[in-house]
Amino acid sequence: MPAVTTQTQIVVSDIDECGVAWVTLNRPEKKNALSTILRDEVSDAFDRLTADPSVRVIVITGSGTVFSAGFDLMEFADSSPGFQERLWKSSDRFHHTILRCPIPVVAAVNGPAVAGGFDLAVLADLRVAAETARFAHVEHTFASVVYRPLRDLVGGSIARELVLTGRNVDATEALSIGLVSRVVAADQLVKATNALARTVASAPREILMRTKAKIIASAGIDPTLLTLDI
Repeated sequence: MPAVTTQTQIVVSDIDECGVAWVTLNRPEKKNALSTILRDEVSDAFDRLTADPSVRVIVITGSGTVFSAGFDLMEFADSSPGFQERLWKSSDRFHHTILRCPIPVVAAVNGPAVAGGFDLAVLADLRVAAETARFAHVEHTFASVVYRPLRDLVGGSIARELVLTGRNVDATEALSIGLVSRVVAADQLVKATNALARTVASAPREILMRTKAKIIASAGIDPTLLTLDI
């Protein structure tokens, strides 16, 4: 991975010679929980990177051994209207920024992707998973689950089962149902993801953006939808 710039809760790499940039969630002590600050930093980073004409692909991953454990539930202890409004605006922006990113996004799933972490993985266009990865909507008993991007990847029957039961999907099953494109040993994840990202980035940016526009349009998700309505 190229040189990096560290912000508060994420790390953004330099853009490599192929036009690939990495965004790393950097809260390993919190299992890369998606705090309001982290979501805003990711959204800001995506906005900067997509505005740079040299960037063709963005890779998103987590630091440590967990991709992301989902929303930072400690934030829900602050019930003040002002903070809750900020939390959900941050969430809405985060989900749509990744879902509607005008260039391809690849998720390097370095470990468990749970709840909102599962959502983050499926918002990407492609996913490479470490053998240690697993996916689960553990929040299905107490919160709404982001459904439509998952359905687009695995079909309605499997998606309904996963969002209604919250069961674990390990890396092997994720590959078999089309949730991920490739499964590799954990120590090969960066290499394998870079190889995939650079293959994608071999096309001109203009062509990638046209293709991505078709992907976004075919999803049919209204850009004004709130997070919990997706």
